[in-house]
Amino acid sequence: MTATGGSPDKSQVSETRRSWTEILFTRKMLACIFLGFSSGMPLFVLVSLVPAWLRDNGVDLATIGLFALVGLPYTWKFLWSPVMDRFKLPFLGRRRGWALLTQVLLLLSIGLLGHFNPATSIQSIVWIVFAVALFSASQDIVIDAYRRELLADDELGTGTSFWINAYRLSGLVPGSLALILADHLPWSTVFWITALFMLIGIITTLLVKEVSDDELAPHTLREAVIDPFVEFFSRDGIATGLAILAFLFLYKLGDNMATALATPFYLDMGYSKTEIGSVAKFAGLWAVLAGATIGGAVMLKLSINKALWLFGLVQLLTIIPFIWLSQAGHTLTGLFIVVSGEYLAVGLGTVALTAFMARETSKAFTATQFALFSSLIAVPRTFANATTGFIVENVGWTQFFVICTLLAIPGMLMLFIVAPWGVEDETPDEEALGEEAAAEEEARL
Repeated sequence: MTATGGSPDKSQVSETRRSWTEILFTRKMLACIFLGFSSGMPLFVLVSLVPAWLRDNGVDLATIGLFALVGLPYTWKFLWSPVMDRFKLPFLGRRRGWALLTQVLLLLSIGLLGHFNPATSIQSIVWIVFAVALFSASQDIVIDAYRRELLADDELGTGTSFWINAYRLSGLVPGSLALILADHLPWSTVFWITALFMLIGIITTLLVKEVSDDELAPHTLREAVIDPFVEFFSRDGIATGLAILAFLFLYKLGDNMATALATPFYLDMGYSKTEIGSVAKFAGLWAVLAGATIGGAVMLKLSINKALWLFGLVQLLTIIPFIWLSQAGHTLTGLFIVVSGEYLAVGLGTVALTAFMARETSKAFTATQFALFSSLIAVPRTFANATTGFIVENVGWTQFFVICTLLAIPGMLMLFIVAPWGVEDETPDEEALGEEAAAEEEARL
């Protein structure tokens, strides 16, 4: 049992925890950095660069808002992940081949966007933006799978930390550099310059080694579609499987809801747009990067289970200061401290939760199971964005943050089932090996 039990003799199937230097200074961590950058940048093209480009060309806000719908591939990527688990392209291996294909397609599709005029070709732009989202979600599938297969269990926290920080920093290219260039260069040139940053991922994919085990790969499409779900729910039983899925939904629910309407909250509290941009946004950026970095460092010594408990508690407690902020009036110092604390917790919780998802995937079905998990944790963000406005209008900001705090509690309670404090980390594959070793020992006796 990966979350609630242990193998008969764990020493037979897992390595001794290594020193932090043995984990930190490796080519694996460099791969996580560069692939994290490659994975994040297309998303920020969609959420930062495309809306700015459309608005600069006179597209109305209602139409720009509807462009958010083209991001659906990120929520439904588990539907085609079995194809990427089952089939291997005739170059570079099962993971690197798909990664290279999606990265080249992203480079071309991002570059082509700038050649269309939003005033006359909005329908064509919709299709290309959808293609970028589709290729980006597909790249995420294969990079998530590659990262899980690349990293040993004691490297998951640190590798995830590097990946998350690089993912977020990649947003500076479409969200900052590209916008600055747009004041001096044509949009067509700006999009091609932005697209060329995909070369970072392409070069990394060509240089790293393939790590997937073809013997574990499904041999038919039916196996690729059905077996990941059968394996997951038969591993520890349907009840435990459903508990894990419920935990993934609940763990960051309160946290996501508390930040869903952050900018409107600041405006309602009387902060100017300049104050929000220079204080709140800066506080959020440095804090989430620091949280991911600290989380990765702490998890060099701390198990995933314990990290989920500690970081989850921080997530819960850092929502509470928003209750005070909603009553405190205009205070830039308070704003900076409260926002910094909240996004520090966001970084910590994301590292632990991503490492947990990686641990719960079987290497035989890495792409499909990880895609399912990551799609599921995207649901609370959608739920939060869709409902928080109605809640605030009915109860006000103070009671809203009280509700967010209370909604963080069920996810913590689920830890008693899916990640008990005293139980050591163990992957599905280690558990299977442990049971096999126990059977062999029983046969010898």
